[in-house]
Amino acid sequence: MDGEHVASGGKVPTPVPEDSAVVVDARGSVMVWSAGATQLLGYEPEEIVGRHATDLLAADLPASARRHIAEGRQWATEVALRHREGGRVVVRLRGAPLVDAARRRLWLVTGAALTNPAGPSDPNAAAMWGRTLAQLPLPVAVYGLDARLMAANEVMTRVMGRTEEEMRGLTLWEIEPSWPFDEYDRLQREVLRTGEMIFHEQHGQAPGETREHAWSMFLSPLKDENGTVHGLSATVFDTTEQYWARQRLAVLNDASLRIGSTLDVTRTAEELAEVAVTGFADFVTVDLLESVAQGEEPRSVPPGESVTVRRAAQRSMLKGCPESVVASGGTSLYPADSLPVLALVSGRGTRHRSDDPALRAWVESSPARAATVGKYMIHSVMMVPLRARGVTLGMVHFLRHRTPESFGEDDLLLAEEIVARAAVSVDNARRYTHERRTALALQRSLLPERPPALTAVEVAYRYLPAGSGADVGGDWLDVIQLSGARVALVVGDVVGHGIQASATMGRLRTAVRTLADVDLAPDELLTQLDDLVIRLDREEGPEARGRAEETSGEVGATCLYAVYDPASRRCTMARAGHPPPALVTADGTVRFLDLPAGPPLGLGGLPYESTEVELGEGSLLALYTDGLVEAAERDIGVGLELLHRALSSPADTLEETCDQVLSTALTSRPADDVVLLLARTSALDARQMRTWHLPLDPAAVAGARKVAGEQVAAWGLDETAFATELIVSELVTNAIRYGEAPIRLRLIRGSTLICEVSDGSSTAPHLRRARVFDEGGRGLLLVAQVAERWGSRQTPTGKTIWAEQPLPA
Repeated sequence: MDGEHVASGGKVPTPVPEDSAVVVDARGSVMVWSAGATQLLGYEPEEIVGRHATDLLAADLPASARRHIAEGRQWATEVALRHREGGRVVVRLRGAPLVDAARRRLWLVTGAALTNPAGPSDPNAAAMWGRTLAQLPLPVAVYGLDARLMAANEVMTRVMGRTEEEMRGLTLWEIEPSWPFDEYDRLQREVLRTGEMIFHEQHGQAPGETREHAWSMFLSPLKDENGTVHGLSATVFDTTEQYWARQRLAVLNDASLRIGSTLDVTRTAEELAEVAVTGFADFVTVDLLESVAQGEEPRSVPPGESVTVRRAAQRSMLKGCPESVVASGGTSLYPADSLPVLALVSGRGTRHRSDDPALRAWVESSPARAATVGKYMIHSVMMVPLRARGVTLGMVHFLRHRTPESFGEDDLLLAEEIVARAAVSVDNARRYTHERRTALALQRSLLPERPPALTAVEVAYRYLPAGSGADVGGDWLDVIQLSGARVALVVGDVVGHGIQASATMGRLRTAVRTLADVDLAPDELLTQLDDLVIRLDREEGPEARGRAEETSGEVGATCLYAVYDPASRRCTMARAGHPPPALVTADGTVRFLDLPAGPPLGLGGLPYESTEVELGEGSLLALYTDGLVEAAERDIGVGLELLHRALSSPADTLEETCDQVLSTALTSRPADDVVLLLARTSALDARQMRTWHLPLDPAAVAGARKVAGEQVAAWGLDETAFATELIVSELVTNAIRYGEAPIRLRLIRGSTLICEVSDGSSTAPHLRRARVFDEGGRGLLLVAQVAERWGSRQTPTGKTIWAEQPLPA
């Protein structure tokens, strides 16, 4: 290729590399950029390949050249090109039209020889042309009509690993009877048969080379002036750098598609390792700082100190990761001032060869690591810190032992790029896991730890958090022991997800417990709870409401509240926008109770209604949240039918029945939290409960004290006789003195000993401090001292004051 460099004094001839060849496709995009072209204009292949050739022009092509290009004819002209550094280079170029395998036009652009005054028949010019072909720094060979080699230049013989004399007269398949030379031989015969040029790309190791190359080959027919084919020429370009540039782009594209598909830290680390091994490394490990692996906030890496890491993922091109010294999930220690610690402190990636003293020191710090490096002949290592948002999360190791080339600077840039992308995904997953774990811990702390031992019911329950694709919700359940051996069963669901929903759930659960202690009827309790949700919404303000509405579309909660009395075997229930409970009777019949739906909590102004149902002993109540019966892929009717089917044949125990219901009703991983509460009812019989009606006469106190003492003795509770008689005496005295008829005394022996005194007055009692000389005012104070707990509740005819004592051990 001949050229001229424009200087201030005019055109001064400048020597130009002989291998300055470029291939341009029909659209004008550069396909191949030779090393000589790089030497001439300063551009590396990865900077030019894919760009339009006109980007290199410093001036328009001459009109004749543009016309010949449009007509698809060969052309030669002087062209002004733009150097990478901004200078102007004038060269004489020749463009030869070619056709690829798909019959699309290509252009081979090379240097055009300057016109020689001696003419083409000059023997000296012919000798120079012969030397040019022989010494051209591109592999070139000529084959006859029988596809047998006639001549090869010096570079071709070096690539093939044989002399020209050894190859002359042989076909490619005879020279090298192995793949891919069988394919090259077929392509050559196709060129000889059709007379059309073929462009072919191949990546592999040539017989005379020690490493793999990417080759771009032009197999061109050699024709005379009549167009008759007499042979073919093979011109080969080494496009290894362009090949690896395309590979790196493919790895980056693969990384953007595959890394970060889930919000799981371990899976994200595995995706990073998979992409790297598929793309450019033979073995990859991903180590996370111990604080990150435990879900805590990342801690800074202090210089000069050892660092404990946990292996989150590893991947090898060999089956089973035999190079691994630490198993996935295991921990290891980076010694102080070792290569990994220095990289973590600096935050910059590093690459090392096996002869690097610092790498040898790191390897030899572990006998197992040293043995592995020697066994698998690991010769090149890169260490890249996993960093996101200015915080170090861990370290990624890239190793090569099967790939002969060591990691280069471009490999390090690629590794840093995909690790940076993965680090953001790992940090997002870590933050999500931390928040979800916090919300889940908050929610579980607000749920009952174990079913309480109750006289009225036997209970079992399950709480199932939503799948990994959703935040923890605000579902809750509660079992509250009420006075008179009664029990309250509660199931609720706060709209929304995350810590906000869990916190709201905790406040509502506390409010329900407080209101239950006051012994409000279910409909009254839901009315009070509705007011509370409205107040909470106002307190949070418009900003918090906006966040909630973005998440769920509404603000509020649903709830079902039921109170069961084992003495009357009646259950009073009310619901606020919650799914209806299911009832399984003693004979196995399953039905969903028809309760008034009631509006969800937080709407305000709408009433709630209570329904009373009589439950036979051994009946089973099933309370649940909508996550059990609702799913995106099915109608709620299908979910209710599955629940009905599961309850139709309950297991022997409530715990087994819970598992049976979940396995039947949940056909896929739930998208919302699931709460299930099962309660099997019991009833109090005459042996556990005694009732006496008393006259409104102070003389009745002694009789009440006597019958109470006799009853606890009959139950074998002599140790409680004194306290029971004292409680009965004080409560009956207060009822006669301050209450109204009728007066009733009831003793219940359940999980505790309960004493109840009812009267016709609705005035609630209260403790008051008696002065030294007061004759009264100490009754309830004495009751509070001897009873484990005491209180009062309103009844339809008045009030009941009750006191509980623990049963003797």
